[in-house]
Amino acid sequence: EEVQALKEEGNLPVLLKSLDKLEREAKDKEAPAWRPTGIPEEDVRGAVVPYLLKQRKFLQKSLQEKQERNSQLAAAVLAGRQRIAELQEQIRRQKEEWQGTAVDGRKTMENLDDVS
Repeated sequence: EEVQALKEEGNLPVLLKSLDKLEREAKDKEAPAWRPTGIPEEDVRGAVVPYLLKQRKFLQKSLQEKQERNSQLAAAVLAGRQRIAELQEQIRRQKEEWQGTAVDGRKTMENLDDVS
């Protein structure tokens, strides 16, 4: 009775089936199972290094994308600055033309006043 109670309480039939399955799968494998070396740093390195290499690759790709985007934005800023300089030059020329026209108009008005 106690054995039966322990068997039901611990869910032993399911666990034993799982153990049998693992045993069958292990028979098909030729290579020995992994065992810790006893040096924790080496054991962890085997698991951590591939992850870190994957992260490094991801970060390098992300950095490259950001640098390309920054280059595009820098080119756009330079083009915008050049356009601003062109517009400022155009405004300066038009201002000089208008001032010249105003001076000519005053001279013409003075000449007309002198003629009258």
